[in-house]
Amino acid sequence: MNDGIVDVTVDLVVVEQFLNTLDERTFSWHGERHTGHDGLTSVQALSGWLEAHGLVTAGQELGPADLTAAVALRDGLRAALIDDGDGAKTAQALAAFPLRLAPDSSGRLRLAATSGTAGLDAIVETVASNVAGGGWSRLKLCSSTDCRWAFYDTSRNGGGRWCSMEACGNRNKTRAYRRRHAD
Repeated sequence: MNDGIVDVTVDLVVVEQFLNTLDERTFSWHGERHTGHDGLTSVQALSGWLEAHGLVTAGQELGPADLTAAVALRDGLRAALIDDGDGAKTAQALAAFPLRLAPDSSGRLRLAATSGTAGLDAIVETVASNVAGGGWSRLKLCSSTDCRWAFYDTSRNGGGRWCSMEACGNRNKTRAYRRRHAD
């Protein structure tokens, strides 16, 4: 710990998993209906998720304000992924989490969130660093309206639209094909 800042580094995979604590999928796949759920419905659920991802230590006290901040951050970041051509929604999602420059363990400067909200600062720092470095544009929400799953776009040109070509991509392309041939 340095000057009250925990030096925890996470990557966009953890941010993706954080965004997917809200599962809005409502489609059927191989005959089974998927029903979404919210993984952050209680302080205990938030604490468990943060502990499982190494963002807080076991037994670290969290409160209702931490849950409120986590849900607001997640919802704001998800909204920013939908349509954020100018970055305003991402900036708005991060507004409640002040950032400053702080030295890391090697003495170099890094972005440090200093909100004091247990476990969320590392997520905010990762998002802010990736916004600055261009990696944030690869994190997307599935374009399928009955999915909206967050995914990291690994396509060559960054133009991926669906979380999975096998599921969402195939369903959407099949729907478009049927619409074209129904006319």
